[in-house]
Amino acid sequence: MKRTEKEAFITDFRSRIEKAPVFYLADFTGLDVKAMTTLRAKLKEQGAEFVVVKNRLAKLALEDMKIPDITGSLIGPTGVVFGYEGVVEPAKVLADFAKEHDQKPTFKVGVLENKLLEAEQITALAKLPPRETLLAQLAGALEGPMSAFAAALEGKIQEMAGLLEALRQERGGDASSTPAPAIIES
Repeated sequence: MKRTEKEAFITDFRSRIEKAPVFYLADFTGLDVKAMTTLRAKLKEQGAEFVVVKNRLAKLALEDMKIPDITGSLIGPTGVVFGYEGVVEPAKVLADFAKEHDQKPTFKVGVLENKLLEAEQITALAKLPPRETLLAQLAGALEGPMSAFAAALEGKIQEMAGLLEALRQERGGDASSTPAPAIIES
C-alpha cells in the first residue's frame, strides 16, 4: 500500500470504530473467498460489516483512541466485524456461521461501548435472543402486573360508586334532592 492509501485506511477504520457501538475481532483462518463472501452478506443483512485488516495498520489506527487496548489480539489473520445496528445480531451471525464452517471464524475480543469483551462473553451475547424477542418478553412480563393494577383500580372505582349509591339511598332517594349543607355564620 502507498502511504496515502495507508492514511486513508487508518482514517476510515477510525471512523468505523467511532460509528459502531460494538465491534468484534475474529480470526478467519481457513475460510475461502466464497465463505467470506457469504459471511459478509449475512452480516450486511443484520446491519453489520466485516473488514479484513492488516494488524500493523489497525494498531496505528487504534493509537490515541479512547477504547480498551486490544492490540494484543492483533496477531494472525484478523477480521473486524462492525455492528452498526445491533449488538447481539453480529455476534449471533458469526457464531452461527462458525457452527456451519468447522468453527471458523473464531472470536478474539470485542469492544462494546468502550468496554472490553472476551471471546466467552461474545459467545454468551450470541446466545441471547434477538432484540425484538427480548422486548416482547419484557412486555409480557410487565403485562401481568399492569393488568392486576388496572383491575385493582377498577375495583376501587366500583367500590366508590357503591358507597355513593348507598349514601344516596340513605339520604332518601334522589341525590339531587339532598339539601346542601347549611353555612354557619359567626
